[in-house]
Amino acid sequence: MSNKVGFIGCGNMGSSMVQGLIKSGFLKSNEIIVSTKTEASAKKLKDEFKIITTLDSKLVAKSADILILAVKPYMYKDVINEIKEELTKDKLIISIAAGITIENMENWVGSDYKIVRSMPNTPALVGQAMSAICPNINVTKEDMEYCTKIFQSFGECVELAEKDFHGFIALCGSSPAYIFMFIEAMADGAVKLGITRDKAYKMAAQSLLGSAKMVLDTGKHPAFLKDMVCSPAGTTIDAVAELEKQGFRSAVIEAMVKCADKSKNM
Repeated sequence: MSNKVGFIGCGNMGSSMVQGLIKSGFLKSNEIIVSTKTEASAKKLKDEFKIITTLDSKLVAKSADILILAVKPYMYKDVINEIKEELTKDKLIISIAAGITIENMENWVGSDYKIVRSMPNTPALVGQAMSAICPNINVTKEDMEYCTKIFQSFGECVELAEKDFHGFIALCGSSPAYIFMFIEAMADGAVKLGITRDKAYKMAAQSLLGSAKMVLDTGKHPAFLKDMVCSPAGTTIDAVAELEKQGFRSAVIEAMVKCADKSKNM
């Protein structure tokens, strides 16, 4: 299955996806067409990725077999109205915007069109996204396989029921912010203990990266891996006990619940 992929809008997330598609070898540059608002943006993307660029969103909608809407949520309805005449029922339309539901898309495009709701997170910028995708009833198994490969070109991807997207936002969409805060706090602690800040940030980030890889590569329960580090009467168990005393896990859980609640009410 070979398709031309089109992007309407190509900011940080869109350009990260383009980079992943090309760098992974999944698509060639001439199989991607992008529309932007300005000549400057179009030139930058063309120079960097050698892709086809245009200021005409209708041309992208007409040319692409897979259409990715990579604009801000508030722009969706206007963009769809602009390109609607060029949309056909054999095209796969992918939304990557928070808060835009499949029902929204079907109301604007039509309930008999093929639509996938998706959400990649910001580590897409370094090819390490965690993305969720959810199809409407018109999307075929072959479409979903191709869609999954698109998102796997810049990270990992899971198919998720749309009702679980609020939980996904709390777990993956917003969690990079929590993790950056944790890295910053770890580095502050290290600075307090006499380590220079540049080294502290590097060591804290690498420790998180390595720990995450252990969970993914070993398949072991995080509690088992935690216990491996906690020697009897050692330094780590004292740190863990203090984190528990300060409500570390409870704070993370409650923050995620707050995040999901906000998502539901947007």
